[in-house]
Amino acid sequence: MTTVVIIILAVVVLALLALVLAPSAGPAGTGRLQRRFGPEYDRAVARHNGDAKAARKELAARLKQHGRLDLRPLSAEDRERYQTRWARVQEKFVESPGGAVAEADHLLTQLIHDRGYPSHAYDDQVAALSVHHPRHVEGYRTVHALAGREPADGTVTEELRAAIVQARGLFNDLLSDRTVDEAQPQHQQHKGGRMATLVRNRPGRTAGHQRTAGPARHDGVTGTPTKGGA
Repeated sequence: MTTVVIIILAVVVLALLALVLAPSAGPAGTGRLQRRFGPEYDRAVARHNGDAKAARKELAARLKQHGRLDLRPLSAEDRERYQTRWARVQEKFVESPGGAVAEADHLLTQLIHDRGYPSHAYDDQVAALSVHHPRHVEGYRTVHALAGREPADGTVTEELRAAIVQARGLFNDLLSDRTVDEAQPQHQQHKGGRMATLVRNRPGRTAGHQRTAGPARHDGVTGTPTKGGA
């Protein structure tokens, strides 16, 4: 085997190794960014018209800027207060779907601020949340976009209902200190909220719940009794 052939083979082997190792070469590697950002990775690629390189550059910049936030813990009292306020949002949905979404947006914004995420600009908030809560940040985008919008028909009401359900995942994560864990397989990530099934029954007529003599408080999104209800 001549020296030239050996050199060519060595170059080919090195090129193949570079292709194999590239996804895990660092924070900007394709594989690592896809695992970390999940649906946010696909969203970034779509926003860049399919340019995966530009999307990876953007996500790597987000990770560098917001990856090491000094987040503030919540006291037990604050957690309970937020849970009570969220329950009221869901109860309010029956009478005012648009008002409930606007209130959910306000409540999430306040919780985001209290946890120590950027609060001076919405875009910075979303960028930071996408780093630490990539699978639930879309819920915040949705309620923020729909805040204050009153439904004109049943279809829009369902859109608002879905927004509340989606935002609940981020709300639960922020209350419980859960953030994305690159080392944890995605099927082990916590599925927050348990509100994915949308029940369209009106309060007091939800299947599986026994009526009581006293008045009951209900979750207007799913139709199920809330804390303090019968």
